[in-house]
Amino acid sequence: MQAREIFDTLVRLVGDAVFSFEEAVAKDGPRDACFRVRADSVALVMAHLRDEPALRFDFLQNLTAVDWIKRDVIELVYHLYSYPHRHTICVKTDLPRGAPRVATVARVWPTADWLEREQYDLLGVVFEGHPDLRRLLMPDDWIGHPMRKDFREPKSYRGMLTSRPSPMDLLQTYDRAHVAKPTGATAASPTEPGPAKPEGAT
Repeated sequence: MQAREIFDTLVRLVGDAVFSFEEAVAKDGPRDACFRVRADSVALVMAHLRDEPALRFDFLQNLTAVDWIKRDVIELVYHLYSYPHRHTICVKTDLPRGAPRVATVARVWPTADWLEREQYDLLGVVFEGHPDLRRLLMPDDWIGHPMRKDFREPKSYRGMLTSRPSPMDLLQTYDRAHVAKPTGATAASPTEPGPAKPEGAT
């Protein structure tokens, strides 16, 4: 089934809960065909995508999110694949940046369990009804969400620095301190032997 047919099938099933279909494009790199879904209809639409015989999207390939700070939204992007029909589609939904909440799809596709935890951890999206919503990559007591565009990394965490000098900067500092000679220096390097003394000299 072609992407436009997938979208039209959903329109017949859920009406205006889905909208803004976009064809696949190859300009500036390949981009899947996609459409948008109202945030309050995500669980319903995803269930139809999995269960409708003509659609049968049985695999959630990926779930990512984008922080559109100027638009004040967090955009969720679901990439779906159907093994029975060998077709794909991309589904997007916008959430308010100040309180990004949406229904979990972990009951539709179990793989969403960890994918949703990742977006909760990195962007602060709350997936309502998730069976075990907690951080996945950052420590449990980490403050903030590292993939938000206004995130500022703390200088330390539990007494440990969160950054370190560039190896190139360290090498240059070492070179200045141990290798470079002072301008106009004539004395032999302390690592080089001086002229040999005659035998018996004191």
